[in-house]
Amino acid sequence: MIHADVLGERARLSPGKTALVFVPTGERFTFAQLNARAERAAVFLRERLGLAKGDRIGLLAHNRVEYVDLFFAAAKTGVLLVPLGTRLTPHELAFIAGDAGLSALVYGGEFGEIVSALRAETEIPLGIALDAPAASGDLPWADELAGLAGSSEAPFERTRCDGEDLHALLYTSGTTGKPKGVMVPHRMTAWNGWNTALCWGLTESDVSPVFTPLYHAGGLGAFFVPVLAAGGTIVLHAGFDPAEIWETVARERCTVVLGVPTIWKMLLEHPSFAAADLSSLRWLISGGAPLPLYLIDAYQERGIAFKQGYGLTEVGVNCFAMSVEESVAKKGSIGRPLMMTDARLVDEAGLEVPVGEVGELCLRGPHVSKGYWRNLAATAAVLDDDGYFHTGDLARRDEDGFFTIAGRRKDMLISGGVNVYPAEIEGELLLHPAVQDAAVAGVPDPTWGEVGVAFVVLRPGESLTKEELLAFAVTRLARYKLPREVVFVEALPRTAYGKVVKGELRERFLAERAGG
Repeated sequence: MIHADVLGERARLSPGKTALVFVPTGERFTFAQLNARAERAAVFLRERLGLAKGDRIGLLAHNRVEYVDLFFAAAKTGVLLVPLGTRLTPHELAFIAGDAGLSALVYGGEFGEIVSALRAETEIPLGIALDAPAASGDLPWADELAGLAGSSEAPFERTRCDGEDLHALLYTSGTTGKPKGVMVPHRMTAWNGWNTALCWGLTESDVSPVFTPLYHAGGLGAFFVPVLAAGGTIVLHAGFDPAEIWETVARERCTVVLGVPTIWKMLLEHPSFAAADLSSLRWLISGGAPLPLYLIDAYQERGIAFKQGYGLTEVGVNCFAMSVEESVAKKGSIGRPLMMTDARLVDEAGLEVPVGEVGELCLRGPHVSKGYWRNLAATAAVLDDDGYFHTGDLARRDEDGFFTIAGRRKDMLISGGVNVYPAEIEGELLLHPAVQDAAVAGVPDPTWGEVGVAFVVLRPGESLTKEELLAFAVTRLARYKLPREVVFVEALPRTAYGKVVKGELRERFLAERAGG
């Protein structure tokens, strides 16, 4: 029987092995200790809160050990965990709480005011405070769980959950329209853990820091579950602190590290990077957004293998793999599909495109979600009759079977009847030494239909003109790909996981053009 309780399964095999190190407190937990915590949390959900299989419980907190407890307590009970974004407003949270139909909300003390404002917009039947309660009727987590210690001599029994039963609802960032709850079944959590560990070569000797937010699929699925499945050790940070991360990599002898391009850029540029002890690292990997090649080059100059991965909340965050040698030979590629993963590239008619041509990436396999919560229309729009999920990402496949992302389908612009892929242009603009960040978006044009606009952030102390940047780019890109406009901005708007919100840039540009 496939289920999501990877921790419980691993605790039987490696009870005395260190599973988790919590950086803020220095606490260390073996698999047996961590599993015992999750079992106690599961008893709390079932017996104290009265939650049953299929009920939904929200979690609003920064990374902490209780996040791990609840993630696996949900796997043990059949209760659906609904992680909530820590950057969302009470209004945004109210939509998710209502859409998910939360029976209870667990929250960290730093979110007390947010929870109070949330309750003014929607009903939260029951609140559980990890720290100081926001309201007098809320239950204190620590006291409640302490009261359960030793309350039963009987061994814990997991609620039976089959592979297709839901484990969690992970809400998308909502960069267009309202957020949608991705239905994550038990087999998706389990398969992601096992298959990633196997195909990426993770072992019980691996140690990985997790500093990306656990409310996001990348935080939970990219290394957290796979490393635990392999019997390795997770080093959990409360948040992102470059100096702390490089120090922890050295102290804990971390071997594999995941980040998004924005994070890798910040870690590279932090003063502590130059002297950081990187001798324990086997390789680094980036995901979540296209990775500029200059970042790969910069880390490889320090002798570190740097890979690029690919995934989506809806299809699992690990869908491709490559070896260390291939990460050099196929720099910029996301690799080949993992085992039991079917990948197709199709045109607008749904026909597969030839090798070397761009098509929409479609994925099928046990790592794919069941679609969107209470949204049949949105599910039908992305899951076809053959079980393929249409990702909306454009990619090429070479003659060796390696895939390279060309950009988002909705980002692709057609200029003069020719397809132009912003990710390709962005990668070249970022090679200019004065450019710190860049994004390209298409805007309407009366002559060409669409043209590209480059939004560029300069490095501190640097100066650059539009003409200088385009003179640099024209040596690297065909003229039809060149942006027609260059807008210098202080920063690019991004989601919590590093993706540029191009719609905001586009709307800002069009409004200024109309007004000016």
